[in-house]
Amino acid sequence: MKMSRHISTGPSSFIPENEIIAATPLSDSTVMYLDEEFNGRVDNLTQVMGLHPHYLQAFLRCHYYLLRMDGPLPLHYRHYIAIMAAARHQCSVLVCHHVQEFEQIGVCSDWLRGLEFCPQRLRNLNEINKILAHRPWLITKQHIQALVKTGEHSWSLAELVHAVVLLAHFHALSSFVFGSGVNPDPEVTDVSGVPDDLCPPAMASLCTCHLTNSNQANRNSQRNAGSELEALMERMKRLLEEKEDDDASEEEMFTRFEKEKKESLLVVSKGFDEEGVPPSPVARFVADPSFGYQDFARRSEDNPPTFKAQDYTWEDHGFSLLNRLYSDVGHLLDDKFRTACDLTYYNMASHEGVDTSMLRRALFNYVHCMYGIRHDDYDYGEVNQLLESSLKVYIKTVTCYPERTTRRMYESYWHQFRHSEKVHVNLLLMEARMQAELLYALRAITHYMT
Repeated sequence: MKMSRHISTGPSSFIPENEIIAATPLSDSTVMYLDEEFNGRVDNLTQVMGLHPHYLQAFLRCHYYLLRMDGPLPLHYRHYIAIMAAARHQCSVLVCHHVQEFEQIGVCSDWLRGLEFCPQRLRNLNEINKILAHRPWLITKQHIQALVKTGEHSWSLAELVHAVVLLAHFHALSSFVFGSGVNPDPEVTDVSGVPDDLCPPAMASLCTCHLTNSNQANRNSQRNAGSELEALMERMKRLLEEKEDDDASEEEMFTRFEKEKKESLLVVSKGFDEEGVPPSPVARFVADPSFGYQDFARRSEDNPPTFKAQDYTWEDHGFSLLNRLYSDVGHLLDDKFRTACDLTYYNMASHEGVDTSMLRRALFNYVHCMYGIRHDDYDYGEVNQLLESSLKVYIKTVTCYPERTTRRMYESYWHQFRHSEKVHVNLLLMEARMQAELLYALRAITHYMT
């Protein structure tokens, strides 16, 4: 594994700076949120997300509410939980940003020395943090009970819901940061009162997304890009035609889901060497670092039961529980989910007037499939038709172990598509991951309450 000597400048190491600068101007309301959140300075993450201004507005409303507005948790707790969540994926971009935010609040700066210096109450979140980040299907009502019934260190249900949403939000946002090659902000590398090695200037020039065997895209694949695009368009057309005649039974639909779930075991990030990633200073905020992602459907093992989406839906269950325990956040999350899923410009690469809803749903549901969540009204046979193998590798990496994402993976799929379209893919992956984590956590909270 070679370390790339070239470090790109600009908001992203994957996307040319001029393409981001040329994006659609932001609305007045979005600019207002940026003034409040960043004092008028637009950070790299926001610039990349700004390739989709309509989504950015929904994101900022929710992000600002979680971190700034009235809620069960004090402000310094919110930023510390953000640090704990992002550190699970060694996401120094987010960790350093929230270290700076925490420091500016001006309290408990000792906590930034590591988890052992923060209160036991926050350390009690370590278990649910690691499970949510890597294997959310393992969360049970016993985990909830342990947090709300721990004497002087206990959490109220409202506080716990706020913490869970923050954890899921920053786990998923870490996926977006790595998947889009977001570069660290130079302004966040000099934080007074923080150990020198946590956010040094050197960190601004190092992101694991640069760990790749080559900076160049796979040129052989690029030669076939035109035929790949046309083939995808043809498959979408054929699936639409077949859907009108397909009268698959419930058993057949279940079989297709199980087949896709088991095939996801074969999707692996090749060529990644964990020893090639230098030890991260953000590890001081990580408990049990060896705990990582494992496939939901594992070979020759008793697997947890499939999460049937119709039995505990976001729309009917998760949404209402959130709004009951943490007012308005359900509406903001729902708006963010819907905006990402419904977002379309009716084009694919150079083709215009294209209905991409089938492709968007395949991306979203494939993430849920890897997390053991089945939507019984969806034909999982479409996934193999629409998502090529290199795209599946990218999806699994960005979603399940985003710190392994490389530029080569980003460049390995959809060679004729615009960078903005790939950023839209990352928005879908981020929202699908966050919703999956929330469904498991909120279901466990519901079970505890009943």
